Amino acid sequence: MDRIAALTARAARLRAHVVGIAAAQLCHLGGSLSCADLMAALFFDVLQLDDTARRRRDRFLLSKGHAVHILHACLAERGLIDPAELPRSGQLGSRLGGHPTMRAPGIELATGSLGHALSVGLGIAMAEQLDGSPSRTVVLLGDGELQEGTVWEAALCAPRFRVPNLLAIVDYNRFQSAGAVDEVLPLEPLADKWRAFRWRVREIDGHDMAAVCAALDAAPAADAPTVLIAHTVKGKGVPGVEGTARAHYTRLSDEEAARAYAALGATP
Repeated sequence: MDRIAALTARAARLRAHVVGIAAAQLCHLGGSLSCADLMAALFFDVLQLDDTARRRRDRFLLSKGHAVHILHACLAERGLIDPAELPRSGQLGSRLGGHPTMRAPGIELATGSLGHALSVGLGIAMAEQLDGSPSRTVVLLGDGELQEGTVWEAALCAPRFRVPNLLAIVDYNRFQSAGAVDEVLPLEPLADKWRAFRWRVREIDGHDMAAVCAALDAAPAADAPTVLIAHTVKGKGVPGVEGTARAHYTRLSDEEAARAYAALGATP
């Protein structure tokens, strides 16, 4: 199996894990599924995350913390947690929170409040650069999260410190908790805003695995940070739910979950 096919299959498995969670409880389904292809490429191809390789240990920060289910799915696929734990995430007694917490293995930063991880990622990237490390720091943001002013404070600072090892990814699925982003607080022209802050900007279809890999491969290539704007679909992979406001936070019926598993070529 070639690289693109393998990562596409991995993304389907990640989505199947999230569907299992949504079949068991209310959860942030949509934002977890919209970034599944990005997460598959990051966690199973691009990033070096093993602690033993200290000279090059990349770091991933999930700034859009409500989408923690896809991060937990990645940790399960990497063998760091038991997949059987996933349906109980966020529940009393579970070490898997409803947002990322440091109780779960493999999580770099607790992001219970949105809008802060890009600042932390900038600090990590600067420290790695001062140490002469080739490590990269990747921060995944939500589009609704860009309404937080702290995001733009970090965006303003990053080019000043010339951190090519910092990659921000915007999961641009166009929905947030209160409805469509364009109706709540429009972001456009989004790419031009990042360019005005002197970032290298690239836009892609976030579900085109070949485009995702090409963009990630090319990310650290200059003396400035890079932002990847990934156009995605909320709830991607769940028929009848994807692309709707309901996808943001919902529970799937048994029938909906069965249709989702079938669409993904997966089993419960």
